[in-house]
Amino acid sequence: MTVTATSVGESDQLEPRNAPRARTWARRLLPAAAAALSGLLLYVSFPPRTLWWLALPAFAVFGWVLRGRSWKAGLGLGYLFGLGFLLPLLVWTGVEVGPGPWLALVVIEAVFVALVGAGVAAVSKLPGWPLWAAAVWIAGEAARARVPFEGFPWGKVAFGQADGVFLPLAAVGGTPVLGFAVVLCGFGLYEVVRLAVETRRTGTVRRAAAAVGLLSVAVPVVGAVAARPLVSDKAEDGSVTVAAIQGNVPRAGLDFNSQRRAVLDYHARETERLAAEVKAGKIARPDFVLWPENSSDIDPFANPDARAVIDKAARAIGVPISVGGVVERDGKLYNEQILWDPAKGPVDTYDKRQIQPFGEYLPLRSFIGAINKNWTAMVRQDFSRGTEPGVFTMDGAKVGLVTCYEAAFDWTVRSEVTDGAQMISVPSNNATFDRSEMTYQQLAMSRVRAVEHSRTVTVPVTSGVSAMIMPDGKITQKTGMFVADSLVQKVPLRSSQTPATRLGILPEIALVLVAAGGLGWAVGAGLRGRRAGDV
Repeated sequence: MTVTATSVGESDQLEPRNAPRARTWARRLLPAAAAALSGLLLYVSFPPRTLWWLALPAFAVFGWVLRGRSWKAGLGLGYLFGLGFLLPLLVWTGVEVGPGPWLALVVIEAVFVALVGAGVAAVSKLPGWPLWAAAVWIAGEAARARVPFEGFPWGKVAFGQADGVFLPLAAVGGTPVLGFAVVLCGFGLYEVVRLAVETRRTGTVRRAAAAVGLLSVAVPVVGAVAARPLVSDKAEDGSVTVAAIQGNVPRAGLDFNSQRRAVLDYHARETERLAAEVKAGKIARPDFVLWPENSSDIDPFANPDARAVIDKAARAIGVPISVGGVVERDGKLYNEQILWDPAKGPVDTYDKRQIQPFGEYLPLRSFIGAINKNWTAMVRQDFSRGTEPGVFTMDGAKVGLVTCYEAAFDWTVRSEVTDGAQMISVPSNNATFDRSEMTYQQLAMSRVRAVEHSRTVTVPVTSGVSAMIMPDGKITQKTGMFVADSLVQKVPLRSSQTPATRLGILPEIALVLVAAGGLGWAVGAGLRGRRAGDV
């Protein structure tokens, strides 16, 4: 009996000792798990899924996790949110090269999200915090789009909204305004729920705070509805019939690069097949034809056999072709679009300006080679950058060229429109990423760009998904993946400029300044609070 009594007594003493420890661990683990899972929820809102609205609860939970915490806690929780979001979003970067580069990219990019988390935690104590916090998020995206190595804007919140109600805001202020509206609405949603719970518990309504929460939700929605008239697919400068060629590749993966002649032949063959259907009266004759990036990785200026293949295809279809080639000039490599006339041959070129680090050039080559020589072998010679916008005049229409990776960058697309482009072509090569989500993520970017600048966007891709996108962001035709196919459609030409086109970088600068103002206010308030405590 003595032993039993002692055991019971010890049990009574142990329970209150362990209970606080358990609660402490729960308080630490629950926010951490919620941060990672809300990042995962944001990923699920991105294409190929059409669950754009999940971005709102993702940021609502993120706001709950960060509100009222120290900046140090925000840093860690922000990093977990970034990992939850970016790890699955960017898994395609490791499809052919293994997990090393994929994980390295995510680890680096998540640092920006961690800094955003610290900033959101800091401003979350301010009146009207959803406004400041959403601006901090956009400031983080602005930084991530510029550094390191010229930036990596993949995963901007705006790019997950191609099917969403907020999309018209892209025409107002581009991806920064569209992304800001989504994040603001998400943080505002949390604030509304938080105040509703508080009011039910205390019986007191904090009207100013409630107004902020409601406005944070309502203003983005009302703004998107008000922006609808900016979205139109009406022709302003007539229409043209466009053909986008998807020739396909012999097989997916990095070995694509060793199949250069086959890829060229495939695109020429599909163009000639289309020409036969036009001659038979089955399909309307296009005014011009668009081939994808890398459709002729054999330099047609240096190789007569490649030139002959393209000449034959151009003569067969009888209209100009924009050919994606790899060209060496003065010892330098260029990822080039070549305007090929059926009678004159090559008459104009556009050299890709925003080239892809670790894909088209290798930063830190000696350092990376010391880690893994296979990685340096994949990029034996760096590509050089073009310096001028690319707008081809094709049968009287001005077609702006935005080559693949460039579609992720605000400035590259806008420069073509301000240079006179009446429509945009995004020639791409996704063959090295197999059947991953990469092609769908990039297609969503092109849909956002269509609305942002009110232009038809064609997306000719080597292996899919190729598509025709109207100026209102709707896909009217698309191909499957890893099939040879062609899309032919009459599309509108437009020359008017949206507010987003005219304003350019100004909305982003304004939001960065709002973020800076909020952070300055938060730091100042913290310093004053500490001084008052010392007194």
